[in-house]
Amino acid sequence: MKKVVNILTVTGFMFFGAIQSTFAQEAAEESRTFHQELKLRFIEGGPVFMGIVLVALILGLAIAIERIIYLNMASTNTKKLVAKVDDALSSGGIEAAKEVCRNSKGPVASIFYQGLDRVDEGVDAAEKAVVSYGGVQMGLLEKNISWLSLFIALAPMLGFMGTVIGMIGAFDAIAVANDISPAVVADGIKVALLTTVFGLVVAIILQIFYNYIVSKVDSIVNNMEDASISLIDLLVKYKK
Repeated sequence: MKKVVNILTVTGFMFFGAIQSTFAQEAAEESRTFHQELKLRFIEGGPVFMGIVLVALILGLAIAIERIIYLNMASTNTKKLVAKVDDALSSGGIEAAKEVCRNSKGPVASIFYQGLDRVDEGVDAAEKAVVSYGGVQMGLLEKNISWLSLFIALAPMLGFMGTVIGMIGAFDAIAVANDISPAVVADGIKVALLTTVFGLVVAIILQIFYNYIVSKVDSIVNNMEDASISLIDLLVKYKK
């Protein structure tokens, strides 16, 4: 009887000990910060593919931030610039208008300067200079955007490659253990899922920046075209 009581007592202590250990583990997991949880998942996903995806994120963000700063600095009030050029043409002629463009920032002012610099050769020559230099400025606005789209496509592809490799590892573990229990394939499947999630998250973040940059470029280009038409109209009026 005493042996039975002792066995029950030991079993009870082991049971409650296991419960306490489980609650302690859950509490520890809940107490992790977002940074700690992200670091843990990154390590579990494997340093090779997760590291490559992280590099794609860093390079993509660097390009996106550089483009956003450049485009914001390139944004100008084209209506105000056209009004200043109009006043300068009326009061001081071509040289005064060119001085206004030299003192103004942005691609529109540069395009205006090229058109004004060729106006002595005729309005048609000025228009050709505006169109040609407008293409140059458009290329500067779109610089490095193709690299950003590359990282957007590359990040999920690397994640899917990590997924395939993780599944291959899971099947290798099944073959070695000759068992299909969840414990055997859990690590491989975890690696597969983590690399996929991380690659998709990187692609989503970079896609948001990419769409903002493209819309910003389109807005600046539209302003450039409208301002160029206004400049040609001013030059025609000035020549008359």
